Amino acid sequence: MDRYTLTGEYYLHPTPGGAYYATCRPVKEVARSFLHRLLHEPETPALTVGMLKEWTGLDEHDGLEFIYRLQTSGFIQGLPTPLRAPMDSIESILPPLLAKLSDDGKAVLAEQRGFQLGAAGYTHEVTEELAALGADLASVQERHARLLHNNLRLRADGWGIVNASGYSEIGFWPLYFGSEYFILVLGGMPRFNQPAFTTLIWSLGVRYGHAV
Repeated sequence: MDRYTLTGEYYLHPTPGGAYYATCRPVKEVARSFLHRLLHEPETPALTVGMLKEWTGLDEHDGLEFIYRLQTSGFIQGLPTPLRAPMDSIESILPPLLAKLSDDGKAVLAEQRGFQLGAAGYTHEVTEELAALGADLASVQERHARLLHNNLRLRADGWGIVNASGYSEIGFWPLYFGSEYFILVLGGMPRFNQPAFTTLIWSLGVRYGHAV
């Protein structure tokens, strides 16, 4: 039987892939719940056996194996020093983060009723219309989730407006925090695999993660 041990002092933080996995669907399961808890913490927690027992209810061996599986899946990373989530107003945090997530610097974040929380690159009128459209698409996805995920077994969770070559010109992604969700709208190609995406999700999780 494999044995797992801690080899140093590390602070747990989701990767961009882990932040996406945590919020791409509302389906509850152990890994997603653990990632949500990480995203709800205002500071990256120290990885200790006691912390694992408290958060997972597992013994030392199973808890460390659980962390190993999350790490090998690319969902978490161990940092040598702790980080704190941005604590400025959400209105000031969002625009610079959103601009980094699209290859043309155009993005909108809206809440589930279609009210925009932040934007970059679009005019105010376009921003409001895209936020409303994103809310409509997220509602459609919720109604047809069984078809999309169970019957068709689609691995994708976003919606796109594509050109004749099949490339998305505007994409829409729901981001779930328990009973609440947000809609991320990106013009052009998305750039999720970077710290700005994790910071965006973390900022939302600290403020709205109580819904999980």
